[in-house]
Amino acid sequence: MTFCLGIKTKYGIVGLSDTRITSGTETTTSKKVFTVNRDKHSFFIMTSGLRSVRDKAITYFSEVIEEQDQTFTKLYKAVNEFGDQVKRVAKEDQEFLEASGLSFNLFSIIGGQLEEDKAPKLYLLYPQGNWIEIRRGTPFVSIGNTGAGSPVLRRSITYEDTLEYALKCAFLAFDATRISANDVDFPIDVVFLENDQYHTIEKRFEKKELEHISEFWNDRIKEGIRALPAERLMQIFDAEEKVIHP
Repeated sequence: MTFCLGIKTKYGIVGLSDTRITSGTETTTSKKVFTVNRDKHSFFIMTSGLRSVRDKAITYFSEVIEEQDQTFTKLYKAVNEFGDQVKRVAKEDQEFLEASGLSFNLFSIIGGQLEEDKAPKLYLLYPQGNWIEIRRGTPFVSIGNTGAGSPVLRRSITYEDTLEYALKCAFLAFDATRISANDVDFPIDVVFLENDQYHTIEKRFEKKELEHISEFWNDRIKEGIRALPAERLMQIFDAEEKVIHP
C-alpha cells in the first residue's frame, strides 16, 4: 500500500509520500514522487498503485516532457498528457494484468505551477485518465492508505494555513497511517512549491530525524485525553448511575 498526500493553501502546495514498496512478502524502498523543474514549469507527480504501471507511464510522460514541454502552459494540460500516457499503458497492459489477477489502479496526485497558472494547482488523476481539481473547500487529497490520516487532516487543515503548518499536519497524517498500517513507513519524501516561485523543493527524511515529533505528539494525545472536560461522561462511574438492567 501507499500513503501520498497533497495540500493546497493560499501560499502554495505541500506534498508528502512514503517510500515503502510491498510485493508479496518482500519489502523495499523506492520513490513515489516524480518532479519536473524547468523555466516557469514546475510540478510533481505522486502515485499509488502497481509500480510497473507507474514506471511505464512516467517513462512515456518523461519523453513527452523532453520533446514538448513548452506546449504545456498550464498545469491541467500536463495533467491531461499524463492521463493520456496512463491510458496508453492501459491499452498495452491492462488486459494482461487483470488476467493475472492484478488491478490497473494507478491513482496520481499532481501539483505545481506553469507559466500561465495564476497560482499553484493541485489535481487528483484517476486510473481512467479523468481528473478533479482540489480547491479551497477541501484543500487536500490523499491516495493509497487514506483512512487513518483523514481525521487528522479534516480536523486541522484550512486553505488559509501556512505551508509550515500544512507540513506539520501532513506529517501527523502520515504518522497516524504508519502506526495503523504495516505497509506504510519511512523514509518519506516531502515536496513543496510556493506561489509564483516555479521551483519544487524536494527532501527525504529518515525515521531517526523525525521520530521525536511522533513521540511528542503521542505524549500530547495522552495529556489531552487526561485533561478532557468529560465530567458528564464520567458520571457513569458514580454509584447512583450504576443501574443493572435485566
